[in-house]
Amino acid sequence: MTTDDRRGRHGSRGGTALRRFRRLVELGFGLAFVIGWAVTLRPTSLGGPATYVVVRGDSMLPGFHSGDLAILQAGSGYGPGDVIGYRVPDGEVGAGHVVVHRIVAGDAGSGFTMEGDNNPAPDPWRPRGLDVAGRVWLLLPGVGRALTVAHQPIVAGAVAASIVVMVLLARRPISLRPAGPRESRRLVPLGISQPRA
Repeated sequence: MTTDDRRGRHGSRGGTALRRFRRLVELGFGLAFVIGWAVTLRPTSLGGPATYVVVRGDSMLPGFHSGDLAILQAGSGYGPGDVIGYRVPDGEVGAGHVVVHRIVAGDAGSGFTMEGDNNPAPDPWRPRGLDVAGRVWLLLPGVGRALTVAHQPIVAGAVAASIVVMVLLARRPISLRPAGPRESRRLVPLGISQPRA
């Protein structure tokens, strides 16, 4: 065995160790990301603390614009000045929808007086503590508009069709090498018989 052989072998061991270390680091970052998402951004529909609301209208201008995405975090101790999302009570127009407005007075027991920053009067509803989806934790300008477009049936259909086409194309390897003599086919004019060997 020559010294070059030994160096090559040691170099490949070092490369394998480096790849293994890189893979562990990537796995660690991926795991930290998933845990962070589960603790802070997992939607309430999956048992998490976050509610996602796309802002519609101009009642919260200048801070909130139509098409922004507000991420709400459930908490306790809401009070005047907090911007929260609350569900419109059952039996009311818009029941179940989440409205994002500021608390101007009240408490969780008797109900909050809510008002949009750009509205001249308070909201007609007085949500109680159980109606509150959460306090605005993060506001992502314009992201809600992109999500709304992505949820359109025509866009979802186009994405699904694209995925099907990609899967079908990925299953068939395309050969770029020229056909060899055994793979080429002879063209035979119609009506002329071939001699048999």
